[in-house]
Amino acid sequence: MSGDLTHFDAAGNAVMVDVGAKEHTQRRATARGRVCVSRDTLRLIQGRGFKKGDVLAVAQLAGIMAAKKTHELIPLCHPLALSSVAVELSIDEAGSAVEIEATVGLTGQTGVEMEALTAVSVAALTVYDMCKSVDRGMRIEAIRLVRKEGGKSGLFEQA
Repeated sequence: MSGDLTHFDAAGNAVMVDVGAKEHTQRRATARGRVCVSRDTLRLIQGRGFKKGDVLAVAQLAGIMAAKKTHELIPLCHPLALSSVAVELSIDEAGSAVEIEATVGLTGQTGVEMEALTAVSVAALTVYDMCKSVDRGMRIEAIRLVRKEGGKSGLFEQA
């Protein structure tokens, strides 16, 4: 791992990394996170008991949309022609949480880690927004990159 920060020039100014000379390769990234909720909130989510609609379906769509707009939200991210975005939300009854996983892919010159992380983050925020009227104690936790493949740095995996 290099100690150099790639988004700054020699004078310390912010720059978008020039990826023009990089090879086009298949790239994929997967991120995960969770929203811890009360047992009552979990039952409402499962029973589709919210006036705003199906929490899991709306959050899934929000995550997909967010991945496609990452470059508009995160300074210095490249606009990317994503070939796939999958966002899955599931219920963890034992942990009283909504688990979120996003996988993003493309063939291109730069990775899609930020797109996967953005998808999970916005999906989690959407769960929070839709449930805040009944549960102010929710916690968004453990948003992290769990897998990245493609490009010069190769495969990265963590639990």
